[in-house]
Amino acid sequence: MYKKAFELLKKIFRPDQLFKHGFNISPMYRRSVGRVKFASRDLHCIKVEIPLNYKNRNYMGTMFGGSMFSATDPIYLIQLIQILGEDYVVWDKAAFIDYKKPVKSRVYVTFEFSKDQIQDIKNKVAQSHRYDLVKEVDLVSHKGEVFAKLEKTIFISTKAYYKSKKKNK
Repeated sequence: MYKKAFELLKKIFRPDQLFKHGFNISPMYRRSVGRVKFASRDLHCIKVEIPLNYKNRNYMGTMFGGSMFSATDPIYLIQLIQILGEDYVVWDKAAFIDYKKPVKSRVYVTFEFSKDQIQDIKNKVAQSHRYDLVKEVDLVSHKGEVFAKLEKTIFISTKAYYKSKKKNK
């Protein structure tokens, strides 16, 4: 449903506008409490803010770890799908979050890909038809204090390779 809506709305709005506002109005993302605050035109930079409020405050009065995780979980995946385009298959494969200290304020996360990183991904997929990208990002305060480290493993392949592997199963 989201993919079809995104494709339809791309005829009217820029992908960066859709990324930002689409995430912020979608029910599945709104429940995380996170908000996409910025999306660069090429979608290589996405900034997310997670406020501490009554919806994600835990028993100890700090931010519920699941809120931090759910607000960050879909970003790299959707970001890469949009950057790489229709010739690629992109799936989340694994995730790990290392909580460093309790959160008593807003959390900020910046998801970035350089043009060189995207070209490197395309080269690795072209070489071996698939690639498991491991990407790390810090969840920080406005002062840069690290609250948690997120590590995502993302499976990327050509659409043709993915379809051939599915047939062989």
